[in-house]
Amino acid sequence: MRQLRRWTIALAAVLLSPGLAAAQGHVAKPERAIVAQAPAGKADAVKGEAKPAAQPAATPAEAPKDTSKDAPKPPPQTPISEQIKQIRAQLDAEKADLDQREQALTHRELNKDDLALLREGIPPVADRLRQVVEQLGPRLDAAKERLTQLGPKPKEPEGADVAQERAQREAGVAEIDDTLRLARSLLVQSDQITDQISNRRRAAFTRALFERTDGLVSPNLWLRATSDYGRDLRALKSSLDDSITQVQRRGTALTLSLLALAIGVSMALYVGRRHIAPRVGHRSSKTAQPTRYAKVLAAWRVFLVGAVPAVLGSFLVGYTLDVTELLPARLLPAVHRIVASLAFVAVVEAMADALLSPDRPAWRLVAMTDATAERLNRLIVAIASVIAVGRSIEGLNEGISLSLPITIATKGVFAAVVAVVMAEGLRRFAARAEEADEACLGPYIAAESHSGIGGPLRILGWIVVAAIGASALVGYIALSSFLIDQLMWTAIAAAMLYLAIASVDAVVSSALQEESRIATALQANTGLRKRSLNQIAVLISGAVRVLLLTAAGVLLLASWGVDSTDLFTWAQAAFFGFTVGGVTISLSTIAIAIGLFTLGLVVTKTIQRWLENTYLPATDLDPGLRNSISTVSGYVGFLLTLALAFSYLGLSLEKLTIVAGALSVGIGFGLQSIVNNFVSGLLLLWERPIRVGDLVVIGDNEGYVRRISVRSTEIQTFDRSSVIVPNSNLISGVVKNRVRGDRTGRVTITVSVLRNQDPVRAAELIAGCAKAHPDVLKEPPPRVVFRKIGDPFLEFELIAMIADVGSQLKVQSDLNFAVFKILSDEGLIPTLGPGASIVTVQGLDAMQDAMGQIARMTNPAAFRPETRSEARVEPEAERRRTPETVP
Repeated sequence: MRQLRRWTIALAAVLLSPGLAAAQGHVAKPERAIVAQAPAGKADAVKGEAKPAAQPAATPAEAPKDTSKDAPKPPPQTPISEQIKQIRAQLDAEKADLDQREQALTHRELNKDDLALLREGIPPVADRLRQVVEQLGPRLDAAKERLTQLGPKPKEPEGADVAQERAQREAGVAEIDDTLRLARSLLVQSDQITDQISNRRRAAFTRALFERTDGLVSPNLWLRATSDYGRDLRALKSSLDDSITQVQRRGTALTLSLLALAIGVSMALYVGRRHIAPRVGHRSSKTAQPTRYAKVLAAWRVFLVGAVPAVLGSFLVGYTLDVTELLPARLLPAVHRIVASLAFVAVVEAMADALLSPDRPAWRLVAMTDATAERLNRLIVAIASVIAVGRSIEGLNEGISLSLPITIATKGVFAAVVAVVMAEGLRRFAARAEEADEACLGPYIAAESHSGIGGPLRILGWIVVAAIGASALVGYIALSSFLIDQLMWTAIAAAMLYLAIASVDAVVSSALQEESRIATALQANTGLRKRSLNQIAVLISGAVRVLLLTAAGVLLLASWGVDSTDLFTWAQAAFFGFTVGGVTISLSTIAIAIGLFTLGLVVTKTIQRWLENTYLPATDLDPGLRNSISTVSGYVGFLLTLALAFSYLGLSLEKLTIVAGALSVGIGFGLQSIVNNFVSGLLLLWERPIRVGDLVVIGDNEGYVRRISVRSTEIQTFDRSSVIVPNSNLISGVVKNRVRGDRTGRVTITVSVLRNQDPVRAAELIAGCAKAHPDVLKEPPPRVVFRKIGDPFLEFELIAMIADVGSQLKVQSDLNFAVFKILSDEGLIPTLGPGASIVTVQGLDAMQDAMGQIARMTNPAAFRPETRSEARVEPEAERRRTPETVP
């Protein structure tokens, strides 16, 4: 309850601090209004006093005296001074409070409750001091700025008005500065007191944790326990007598009936939950592969049905005992611990059943084998039962007021039992793994582990077992009990965290990542794609995981002795700023700076997109210049956004200069190529030797320039592949730009005509094909060049200019088709192709006859007279067809 109260007070302080600051601002406004009206009301009085002062000016001797008497008195203190007085009074009260707390810390006999009480009042004081610092900081800057406007104080006397104004402003600056320094000093004092309290609490916690007593192996412990045996029996008999007396005194029919009813309802809840949970959980054995969402819902139902009735039953019995007062007051905590231990075992059992599902493997959330789940479930319930029994006996020992040796021995024995149970469970897991390894035939292949208790986790378990057992044996009983508590608390927190994360993933996945009604509605109403919804689902799941992990970390730290107030103070310091080496780091400032930077980038991209898609296409600028303007606007927007974010972080130009100097060293060593490409990109955008849309040739690559970025240029080739070229290669290398001046291009075609044809006629036909094409320019007209007089052919070359170089291949193909058709129709080219491909081989008749004789000898039946006559005719026909006929 104390920690809950601390969190409530701290949360209220954080929520109300903006309202208090706003309230102070509203209260200050009427004071300013009153002060603003004061000069107007006193104007006449000031004028009236000034007139009599001017009359005795005719007497020179009396002038100085009168002037000194009638000199205008300094105006009353401004509202700022009145506010400073109020703030000073507040700071004096805060200082007295802090001094009192600091004086109380000098006492050595302070327990953890006293330290917690001293700590509770410091956060509100620190919050008020921070408000004062935040309020006076801008006011001090404004006062210094007004004083600076008067300039430095001259050596010669200055005017009375200026001197009076300077004195007032200097006094105002001094008042605000002194008050601000006092507030900061008190804030540092509060932080120091907080650190002292935290250090003392940690030291007390550590001292109590590592306090050594007689261990289980020490004979002295058992001798002392034996010697106090008679006293403990008397204490037990006294407790029983007190209980009987209390029941006889307070036991009426109504109270006994209420207690019996509470016990009966509690037993019904404990027994009934075992029969209700399988039905309510809806874990059907007929379902072979349930969805993840169904598994999570079933796990929550099993956990709630198994845990809530037990908790309600234990609470009902404890509350009835408190109301009826049938037991002595010193025994009530022991009874409460007993019923709480029963509820603890039920909660642990329900959690293990919800996650492991030993009897329904298809509904298991954690991936492991059936045997492993069954053994792990039994191990968890056994450890929880031993801990519950141990805590119950410890509660009885405290209620009966048994001797210290009996209490130490009880704690040590149950710690040793827990260690033995854990060791046996780990041994069984290891033995099953060895059996699985020995059962395999052939060479050893490590099997995949589906148990969830792998090597590192098992090693950690053995370390915990050794620590608990050794601590109990050598006398660190408090440490062994603490380790057992942390073991169960960490296991419960991890189980709850796993179930919560699985629930979030299942809910978000079923709502956004599947074909659900929510996803369909979002796609229909917002226009989001399925991929975008999946990304949103992943982001939501990740954010919730961070929150859940943070909450689990806070709970685990609290169990290790970290106070919730410390956690809140650390979170507040991290969010609002903490100082490291003279540098103030604030997560809120960093977050706002990142937000400003992101917003600036979004605005820059929006403007850049508007320029690219709306404004620049409406102008007469060419695409290359439009790309340059858009790219430069993006650079300028990025630099302005970066400067805005840095200025909000408080990075001045001098600091940026230092950073730039440090970066220059790195640039000189390792970033030369990056800077070279960046500068080359700027040169390309400024000089524009190549532009977006140009057809360029760079080495073996030819294509269109698609994008010029900071580091490289993207060129798309004719096969639709992208070639990324560093900008420095375009500046320092050889680049062929086919459209640098204009987009006209040239098409050349080589044509071979038979030598026995008229070359003039051939040239006219070839030129006519080019003139008839619509994409060929009329000026300059296409022309045919007589290149070569060959042996079988005459070689011509057609040269034609086209309007757009982008259609060069198309025009070349069209002209090839047209020239081939017209020359073939006119008979100017042979039908079998070029003569260079016709080869006539003579003088092989003897070889042919020899091969024929060999064939007849090997297969005489195949060479009948009619077959031989046909075979003789075919070579003759071939010989008549193959002689060269080209002159």
